[in-house]
Amino acid sequence: MINIQMAKNSETDRIILGVDPGTTIMGFGLIAVEGKRKEMRFIQMNELLLSKYKDPYIKLKLIFERTVELIETYKPDEMAIEAPFFGSNVQSMLKLGRAQGVAMAAALSREIPVTEYLPKKIKMAITGNGNASKEQVAKMLQSLLNLESLPKNLDATDGLAAAVCHYYNGSKDHTKPSYGSWKSFVTQNQDRIK
Repeated sequence: MINIQMAKNSETDRIILGVDPGTTIMGFGLIAVEGKRKEMRFIQMNELLLSKYKDPYIKLKLIFERTVELIETYKPDEMAIEAPFFGSNVQSMLKLGRAQGVAMAAALSREIPVTEYLPKKIKMAITGNGNASKEQVAKMLQSLLNLESLPKNLDATDGLAAAVCHYYNGSKDHTKPSYGSWKSFVTQNQDRIK
């Protein structure tokens, strides 16, 4: 775990939790936005290793519990999550979608607004290239946030990248609607309610 600073202080405007969902490894990172210039400050990044668990439902339970634990510990104001990419393996897509849904449900259960970003959008926000490699994204984050070292697995930096992308996008959703609760969903979707 890379953890260098306390989460909130008197200068903190808001905290953003970024999540890279997965059923083998879930990466996450947290940043604070603070000061008059609304600058980013690195709080933490880490990963939840799930490969040792064979039961897919246990993995989903652990993703939910870890996300809730992060919310209760760091009190984020918003969550940014990487949207599933469209691949040819339907089973992998289903597993990834479930992992993402469970992380989103954990945030929504604590009234934390969730915003999804496509992988290319995240890479573009961090590196200026939507086709950048994980290594390029990690190196750019290291430079932007003055990180001393990078984790062995880059899933943690992918989660951190989602948070930084959200910061750069002014916390506005650029792919799908953002909902902080069922009430906000209903308010924003009157045309879908019968």
